Amino acid sequence: MTAISTTFRSGEPSLQDIMDKIDKGENQLPDFQRGWVWDDKHIRSIIASISMSYPIGAVMLMETGGNGVRFRPRLVEGVELDTEVEPQMLILDGQQRLTSLYLALRTGRPVPTYGDKGNKIKRFYYLDIAKCLDDDTDRIDAVLSIPEDRKITSDFGRKVDLDIRSQELEYQSGLFPLSIIFEPSKYSSWRRGFQRTFRHDDNKLDMFDEFESQIIHRFQQYRIPTIELLRDTPKEAVCQVFEKVNTGGVSLTVFELITATFAADDYNLRKDWEDRKKRLSGYGPLQGFDSTDFLTAITLLSSYRRHRKTGSSVSCKRKDVLRLTLDEYNANCDLLEDGMIKTARLLTREKIFDNKNVPYQTQLLPLSAICAMLGDTFEDDAIKNKLLRWFWCGVFGELYGGANETRYVLDIQDVLLWIEQSEEEPRTIRDASFNPLRLLSLQTRLSAAYKGLMVQLMKQGSLDFLNGDPIELTTYFDRSIDIHHIFPKAYCQKKSYSKFHWNSIINKTPLTARTNRIIGGKSPSAYIENIEKNHNIEPNRMDEIMRTHLIGPSLLRTDDFHNFIINRAGLILDLISKIMGKKVTGRDSDEVVSAFGSPL
Repeated sequence: MTAISTTFRSGEPSLQDIMDKIDKGENQLPDFQRGWVWDDKHIRSIIASISMSYPIGAVMLMETGGNGVRFRPRLVEGVELDTEVEPQMLILDGQQRLTSLYLALRTGRPVPTYGDKGNKIKRFYYLDIAKCLDDDTDRIDAVLSIPEDRKITSDFGRKVDLDIRSQELEYQSGLFPLSIIFEPSKYSSWRRGFQRTFRHDDNKLDMFDEFESQIIHRFQQYRIPTIELLRDTPKEAVCQVFEKVNTGGVSLTVFELITATFAADDYNLRKDWEDRKKRLSGYGPLQGFDSTDFLTAITLLSSYRRHRKTGSSVSCKRKDVLRLTLDEYNANCDLLEDGMIKTARLLTREKIFDNKNVPYQTQLLPLSAICAMLGDTFEDDAIKNKLLRWFWCGVFGELYGGANETRYVLDIQDVLLWIEQSEEEPRTIRDASFNPLRLLSLQTRLSAAYKGLMVQLMKQGSLDFLNGDPIELTTYFDRSIDIHHIFPKAYCQKKSYSKFHWNSIINKTPLTARTNRIIGGKSPSAYIENIEKNHNIEPNRMDEIMRTHLIGPSLLRTDDFHNFIINRAGLILDLISKIMGKKVTGRDSDEVVSAFGSPL
């Protein structure tokens, strides 16, 4: 093979050579690969392809040893060895194909697979000699899947349709067992037996000669193109290449790759994460925090701590995560878990009780690392207020919506310096701004600013229209809270109001499902009167409840939609300005006046 790159070479070994190396343990799997899952139909299909010399795709291998990536290896399914063998190559891509072929062609045992309905079955695979030579027969129909007892029956087992439990019966049925195709002595013995059986039948002998020439030799001469990564290929390259070529298999995540490399040092990262995830499961805001987030946050924390000691740069890009060592993981994992719990406490204080209301899941990564670094000082109220100002500036400035690794790095440095020395505000606070026109484009809960504003309304009180309970209390005990229109949708459509206004966040607020049903499609004045009358709520109390939603009571009581939109938009901007700790500019710009009909 000729080297064509500093990171890989190409080859074209025979199928038999690959099967032999799998059988000897020279070719194994890295432990991040999932189990073999191909069903009976897939196995028959790939056998049919090889019998016609059709390509089945390239296989990617990686050399072991050297200074490159270390993975814990495991044998391909079906391989049985008396002693442990260090592999020469690991199969990165092609596991399902090679395992299927090894089990069907090399082990001599029935293949444990799945039927059409997903039921577990065990099968031997045969070629129908006559059908293989018949141009009018689809080749897959010439590949037979035979039960492990080598009988096919019908009528609930009372009728035997095929019995090939001996070589003699195989000869008579014209079926060739694929399990001997790469076993020279067994193949020669079977061939001699066939010739003895039909020594007086020239047609049978000629047919087998043609079958051997046209079919058997295709298996024995079949070659598979390979891409072989050299042993010193860096981990990030292995991960990237694997994902590019393994489109038909399971995606290799950063977590899977780190799990495999840690396993080489006998550390079970998956179990460690599952144990942590179980401990953290009681903290609602953290439920969207996944294994890759955890590794990225640990890398950020580890890199920042190293920066504090040595002055090195801080980074948590994918390549940095892939270079995370087991020692670094162990030095930071418990510290980060503590930081995550502090993060959950901080968000719960903000009335964020579950992950569906977390504006940006990504923002929890630097927040957790920052909280981990704060230690006991996290309990200081002034520090929490600084953290929250930074957090909400990130939300309403909508600064965590794209590639975030650079902002993670800026924030962990800026925020901790700001807290420790009370100097210049973090760049996230300085960069954050909120355009008043954004209120009109916040139409769905998909955006962080939309979620953040609803959380803030709940934090302000947002008493339920019917029972006067804070929405946050109802949310905690009753999951039927949702965001509903104040001027109902049906009413607005009937009045031909602009959807851009009535479907915006300005006309929405958190309400219970029960309250929303009572509101229905009525005008605000009608449903307010109905609520007061049927639920014994005094008008003054009703006005008080509406104000907790930043609603001007008189505007609802008079169904004044236009001025309601202007008034509530202004109150919402006041709230956002207070939360961010900075003025919302442009409230009287020409664009705002044109969109709202008035300054805000």
